[in-house]
Amino acid sequence: MAESWATLGVDLHLEPTASGGVRRGLTDALRDAVRTGRLAPGTRLPSSRTLAADLDIARNTVAEAYADLVAEGWLTARQGSGTRVAGRLAVPPSAETRSRAPSHREPARPAHSLLPGSPDLAAFPRAEWLKAARRALADAPHDALGYGDSRGRPELRTALAGYLARVRGVRTDPDSILITSGFAHALRVLGPVLAARGARTVAVESYGLDAYWTLLQQAGLATPALPYDELGTDTGELGDEAGAVLLTPAHQFPMGTPLHPDRRAAVVDWARRTGGLILEDDYDGEFRYDRQPVGALQGLDPDRVIYFGTTSKSLAPGLRLAWTVLPPALAEEAAAAKGAMDTVGVLEQLTLAEFMTSGAYDRHVRSSRLRYRRRRDALAAAVAARAPEVTVTGIAAGLHAVLRLPPGLEQSVIQAATWQGLALHGLSFHRHPEALAEQLDALVVGYATPPDSAWAGALEALCRVLP
Repeated sequence: MAESWATLGVDLHLEPTASGGVRRGLTDALRDAVRTGRLAPGTRLPSSRTLAADLDIARNTVAEAYADLVAEGWLTARQGSGTRVAGRLAVPPSAETRSRAPSHREPARPAHSLLPGSPDLAAFPRAEWLKAARRALADAPHDALGYGDSRGRPELRTALAGYLARVRGVRTDPDSILITSGFAHALRVLGPVLAARGARTVAVESYGLDAYWTLLQQAGLATPALPYDELGTDTGELGDEAGAVLLTPAHQFPMGTPLHPDRRAAVVDWARRTGGLILEDDYDGEFRYDRQPVGALQGLDPDRVIYFGTTSKSLAPGLRLAWTVLPPALAEEAAAAKGAMDTVGVLEQLTLAEFMTSGAYDRHVRSSRLRYRRRRDALAAAVAARAPEVTVTGIAAGLHAVLRLPPGLEQSVIQAATWQGLALHGLSFHRHPEALAEQLDALVVGYATPPDSAWAGALEALCRVLP
């Protein structure tokens, strides 16, 4: 007969064997739980008295079963530490298991990563975040833990309205802000909204992320690519048939250039003339080094621009916290669409609100900006010294650089990086299938990605594979 017990946070389903007596049945059941991994190494087992009471058997029977398994090496028992599952080496597979194993080998995990899109996760401000979480939870009203407003917690929307106005020149109020679990989540919400409003096309840039183009296409929207040149995306090529355009105007991803002022003005004029919408992805707006920050395009026309921001570059993508600033005429519609979808954790929202209003967010961004600028400078200096045929571009802002290679070398450098245990993206990885731009051989190097302890090794691995 099966028994269930729960103690010390462990739930275990035991199936003692029917033969051999109670002690033998319990011993076999515990051994099987350890061998199959249901009891992980280091797990503390309940005392013999507790387990005996749970299973309605004699205490001595449990003690003897524990002693048998300690003698066999399945368990350990130390004074003051109780009885625990021993740490054991993995059991080697049998010949039959080996014969069934696939013949191919999985690729080794890279020793270093310079993939773009992530900050240094080891630098996440854990202590300050924990302080903010404690204050936020202590001050939270009881109803904050309910289902709440689909737009997100008012504390965070209020904090964001003030922060975005001060730092990015965004003009909005808390009622026009929608909290999402990321930029992709926001596109999942807004894609169907745009289609329902009659949009058939969302023009995109020649370089970007195919995941976002796919999300728009899944909403039934075409995603033609706009031309790109040294002035950035050519917004003058937008036609009247486009219902919206998706841009990274402050820092084009991945090329790294800001949209030229004339083209910023041209795209706003297009939106006003046609009734179209501009989707502004301000993914790393806080990080500027050699020039003044480029203000958000939204500040030029809040009625025609939908502004997107996120903590994925400033803090960590795993927080799953992002925001969408909507034109007032679209805010209720978008909130209603999001209401039927997954929401964002309340405690994370309250913590970010406290983190921002306390000044901790500003302090973290300033500190990160200095660290990433030093890395950027080290990258540029190392490439200039060791690979003079490679040109480093797009480094006035952001968390990544574009390394222009001699023609025809992108794929061979990527392959060499794989052999070196270095994860890298080539520029072709981010190129739209219908891109109206010159085919360039280049690398997109995320210099913010490695932790400080791995930065020197990652940079050295990069230099070894450059021509």
